[in-house]
Amino acid sequence: MLLDEGMQPESAEDFYARVRAATGPDRRLDVAVEEMPGWDIYPFEIDSLRIKPLQPLADEEPPRAGEDPAECSCAGPPDPALGERLVWSNERWQLHLDTDLKLPIGLNLGPLEHCDLPTVPDHLAGEMGRLLVAVSAGVESLPSVGRVQVAKYGDGGAHLHLFVFGRPARMLQLRGSPLLDWEENLPPVPLEVHRANAEHVARHLLATVGGTGPAWL
Repeated sequence: MLLDEGMQPESAEDFYARVRAATGPDRRLDVAVEEMPGWDIYPFEIDSLRIKPLQPLADEEPPRAGEDPAECSCAGPPDPALGERLVWSNERWQLHLDTDLKLPIGLNLGPLEHCDLPTVPDHLAGEMGRLLVAVSAGVESLPSVGRVQVAKYGDGGAHLHLFVFGRPARMLQLRGSPLLDWEENLPPVPLEVHRANAEHVARHLLATVGGTGPAWL
């Protein structure tokens, strides 16, 4: 079916105007109690919850770190701190461990070549899919993980990073999209536990896609 040539994508101003029209005199939206705040997995009580006032529409999207490839961190010398958290790598990709995360495991996968998700070149795109499958399988094989979640944000930096989170097994309140809201309030995970879980994932990757494991392995 041919699309009507007169149909145009909605502008940012039109989208914002529709949201603004739904706010009250204090520019606040109502809490959508039939949506996520009403779910049994939502981590906060909704009786005292209210949404912040809607801010004006920005004139433009702010620049991110590394918009200029020459100024991106991937163009400079390797960060020693990242080297200590390197779980797996090959000639094109690196997988790092987030030791600050309070989940059983949190990893981020990124290419050595500078690109963002909409600009991943063909020679990396297929491998990216295979790596995500392998990393996800390794994470879900951890005894403390019930499910794996994958995310891409990119509002702070222009270099692609794909985040892989392990949701704690049998903690059903932590299911779904509220996982990271719960995570902020969990107790810290000991470094040795982070490393043991990361080593388990690294061994899975080495067995399935090859590459190089962590320095401590």
